[in-house]
Amino acid sequence: MTLLGIDVGGSGIKGALVDAKTGKMISERYRIPTPKPRTPEAMTDVIAEIVTHFDHKGKVGCGFPTIIKNGVCKATGNLDPSWLGVNVEKVLEKKTGLDFTVLNDADAAGYATMNYGTGKNKKGLVIMITIGTGLGSGAFLDGRLIPNFELGQIPYKKYEKIEKWAAGSAKDKEGLSYKKWGKRFNTFLEYVELIVSPDLIILGGGASKDFDQFKSQIKIETKVIPAKLQNHAGIIGAAVAALHKV
Repeated sequence: MTLLGIDVGGSGIKGALVDAKTGKMISERYRIPTPKPRTPEAMTDVIAEIVTHFDHKGKVGCGFPTIIKNGVCKATGNLDPSWLGVNVEKVLEKKTGLDFTVLNDADAAGYATMNYGTGKNKKGLVIMITIGTGLGSGAFLDGRLIPNFELGQIPYKKYEKIEKWAAGSAKDKEGLSYKKWGKRFNTFLEYVELIVSPDLIILGGGASKDFDQFKSQIKIETKVIPAKLQNHAGIIGAAVAALHKV
């Protein structure tokens, strides 16, 4: 079975076709910049455009950059405030006429990593951190998803949430070197370690491919490794989640 996976990010919305049996992408990734402002109307138009690009008629999985519960947006995160309370699944199904499964984007990336990548067969509490516009986090206990584990929302000093200080977007906005930004990211990981005491932390998202440039700044006791699937994990995980209705 061929599924369509869509990964909604703060800077871009990406999609690709995925083989449900192997969990591998079977098309080139198609990307459209995330519209500004990030309103429901503007973003659903882009998602519908991605569906049209692939001429897809089957199930669609969509990783969304905020808390999603039973298809409903429970927090706006970096999105427009008008998303709050919107049933994202129903809106997208009405827009496209297709069956959508929507889940938190970090949960989607983690689902792919735990089933097809670095986290496969890993036991205990595994935390997947996606580094991008924000700091997404997915939690897995013996391979089973614990949804909406939003560790990037931890309050920090004068910042509303720690991801505004330690996400990849903060590095880019302030022109930080990997060494300086790595120290900030390590502070975030210290909080993660203190609060949930994970057995393993896996890093995904854009910065994960540059792990060698900041790994010397990671000082926590918990083992930290990059995800093999990197930027494709969100697409693959969302697609396979649609098959299993995670």
